[in-house]
Amino acid sequence: MKAADSRVCVGLDPQPDLLPPHLREAPDVAAAAVEFCTGIIDATAEFAACFKPQAAYFEALAPDGLAALWEVVSYAKTAGLPVIFDCKRNDIGSTAAAYARACFGLHRQGATAQADAVTVNPYLGSDGVRPFLEVCDEIGGGVFVLVKTSNPSSGELQDLSTPGGRVYETTAALVNEWAHEAGRPGACGYSSVGAVVGATYPEQLAALRGLMPESILLVPGYGAQGAAARDVAAGFDADGLGAVVNSSRGILYAYRETGQDYRAAAAEAARTMRDEINAVLH
Repeated sequence: MKAADSRVCVGLDPQPDLLPPHLREAPDVAAAAVEFCTGIIDATAEFAACFKPQAAYFEALAPDGLAALWEVVSYAKTAGLPVIFDCKRNDIGSTAAAYARACFGLHRQGATAQADAVTVNPYLGSDGVRPFLEVCDEIGGGVFVLVKTSNPSSGELQDLSTPGGRVYETTAALVNEWAHEAGRPGACGYSSVGAVVGATYPEQLAALRGLMPESILLVPGYGAQGAAARDVAAGFDADGLGAVVNSSRGILYAYRETGQDYRAAAAEAARTMRDEINAVLH
């Protein structure tokens, strides 16, 4: 964030029916997705703080989707920016441990692509999260735990009252506890344990920033989901750090609105997003 003066997380969600015509009509849909995503990476890297490939869009390209995913992760790493693997995995015991190693790219001997962080669903409790934390500690990676998500129905569970407050507040307390465990706080003042908090709920975003002061926040909901720069401001600390704001459709498919080459349109959308967020922080 400091080096690029950017808080933009570019989501990589390749949807075949939304790709530019020359890729939409390609016979190899997985290869088309790789070409599209690598083009987006090249176009937006100078305006971004990180990239976030979404597992589902690649898995939907089976049987070649997983290979495409790790090819994109590997390419994104060459841009010198962190890669967040957005998979929202959730299980317990040995299954969670297998998920954790797979999600970080430790899926085969000699794997060359490795994600820097993964998103984790905490619904099963601590024993569904700790296997991911253990792999993070081993490789120097990070997790983003779902706390208050951006979707309209998130309150059906996350806003329920418990003896410790709302469910999302109880989850935030656990995240804060995990964030302070030995070896996880870093020299920058932030921990390897972060949280997902949606921009579509700005009041909760402000409160959760205070409840998890050492956790980097991954903030979805910007752009296509309706949130604007003023809505994400509360997710940052006094120095304008501590959060990255994701945009996927608004950057990836900007060409559909502008008529430009998809790479030029994505670059312009990412630059505009960077400047709009920076304007409310400086």
